[in-house]
Amino acid sequence: MAEVTQELIYEVLKQIQSDVRGLKEGQREHSAALNALRTHLVALQQDVQNLYSIGVRHDERLERIERRLEISEVPV
Repeated sequence: MAEVTQELIYEVLKQIQSDVRGLKEGQREHSAALNALRTHLVALQQDVQNLYSIGVRHDERLERIERRLEISEVPV
């Protein structure tokens, strides 16, 4: 069995340190990508909310037009 020396332990620790550094860098990249995705989702949510608001306004406007033309199916 190979003798465990301080030099061997040092080399293993240097490799572990390098691996941890790589993991941290990968984590930062994933975090940045996740933040970009979150920003896009928020923008998409706002766009959908705007579309719903436009739809509600059009519904209300159409109801007013139908009432004025007296073609509404539901009496008000």
